[in-house]
Amino acid sequence: MSFNVIMFYIFSAVILVFAFMSISTRRILRAAVYLLFVLIATAGLYFLLQYQFMAAVQLTLYAGGIVVLIIFSILLTHHISHRFKHPDLTKLIMGVSVAVIGSGITIYTILTYPFQAITAAPEVPATMEIIGNQLLGTEKNGYVLPFELISILLLAAMVAAIIIAKKEKNKNSEI
Repeated sequence: MSFNVIMFYIFSAVILVFAFMSISTRRILRAAVYLLFVLIATAGLYFLLQYQFMAAVQLTLYAGGIVVLIIFSILLTHHISHRFKHPDLTKLIMGVSVAVIGSGITIYTILTYPFQAITAAPEVPATMEIIGNQLLGTEKNGYVLPFELISILLLAAMVAAIIIAKKEKNKNSEI
């Protein structure tokens, strides 16, 4: 077995284990940290596939940005020791059934799709100048507008979460 195959299995195991731990833990801060491990292992898979740009985006945008945003919002709202209650049995059954049905549809689609091997990949010029111009461009293939919209959405979500958490804290202190 080659080094790449061993690393693939390690990254896959880390992703599966920490993803399960992220959704099964009752502590919110632990869930955020487990999500961080999942995102870092996903970046490791991108490095393994030699998609360095996607791995860098994964690390900076998701692992560096979103998880830090989640952790700061948890710490700012003083919910670090918050524990989720156990879900109702009906919600648990519905969640598991949706996961099983979704997994079945995905596996069925993958197994029945007629994948064809490509003999030679088309040459696509990918220099840093072309990538930079597309990331900073506002024309047809530009990405500035989606990044700006996502940043405004994340900012609004964080402000709303802090306001809601502070209102709940004030309501509890009045009682």
